[in-house]
Amino acid sequence: MTRVKGGTVSKTRRRKVLKEAKGYFGSKHRLYKTAQEQVFHSGVYAFRDRRQNKRNFRKLWITRINAACRENEISYSKFMNGLSKAGIEINRKMLSEMAIDNPKAFAELVKVSKDALNGKVTAPKKESTSSAKEVKTEAKETKKEEASGKKDYSKKTLAELKAVAKEQGVKGYSTMKKDELLNTLK
Repeated sequence: MTRVKGGTVSKTRRRKVLKEAKGYFGSKHRLYKTAQEQVFHSGVYAFRDRRQNKRNFRKLWITRINAACRENEISYSKFMNGLSKAGIEINRKMLSEMAIDNPKAFAELVKVSKDALNGKVTAPKKESTSSAKEVKTEAKETKKEEASGKKDYSKKTLAELKAVAKEQGVKGYSTMKKDELLNTLK
């Protein structure tokens, strides 16, 4: 029986590897064997560094927040503790952007954080963007819920459901998904 080399299939596979290895130094972009090794390693590095990148950004955000906190005469850890005591949930990315773009608003957050650390509890402000119509519809919905005896949580957002769960003292509400929250609240 004659030997079959499978030329076109092997050729396309090798071409694909050499195409991925374009730009590599020395023989790593010319020779198939070394190019294949380097492409495997590159994939491993890419996988690792996609996760490393998230850590690096978090470090950067924390460094920026810390610098802005020091300008406002508070340490980063005390600032974050004060925010959690005040009930303000804002992620580090937004805090760092605020520290760079809007120092006045950041200074207000520092003031709120300091007040919370000193024991002065301030109620979080209700958003002023909601219109009067939205407030009226919400009031109508609550009246309907009270009249029927059962509350309909299906139209509420995840944040609203978490707030209700917090009020009712549900344990582990922060990690629950929306359908899990709906089932526990019913």
